[in-house]
Amino acid sequence: MVIPERVAVTEAAAELLIRLRETHGDLMFHQSGGCCDGSSPMCYPLGDFLTSEADVHLGDLQISDDFVVPVWMSRNQFAHWQHTHLTIDVVPGRGAGFSVEAPEGVRFLIRSRVFSDEEATALREAGLIDPPRVGPVAPDSP
Repeated sequence: MVIPERVAVTEAAAELLIRLRETHGDLMFHQSGGCCDGSSPMCYPLGDFLTSEADVHLGDLQISDDFVVPVWMSRNQFAHWQHTHLTIDVVPGRGAGFSVEAPEGVRFLIRSRVFSDEEATALREAGLIDPPRVGPVAPDSP
């Protein structure tokens, strides 16, 4: 069974990443669930944001033959989003000041969808997704 990709990028976002690379060098994304821009994906020069055991590497965006952008997410947020495919897109408007696209008058955002049953099964069989959690069974009521 083919293991599905967790992340993708729209053509518009890929074109912006190519332009941003000219100014900032290689890039990376970190998807947090924190303050500021909520859950907007933050784009940084590669290595400027230090990842750790508190983060999950979701995958790499192959922008061109020689340009790959890694995508990370905080482990706590991943616990909630592990059943979701994420696509990085770009829209007009100012985002957070920490993300490199902010001065461009645009911001990155996440478009998401829940993995299909087939995709979720492949991820589960590969050990890349937790089994669905089932709450305790309520005792019979009189």
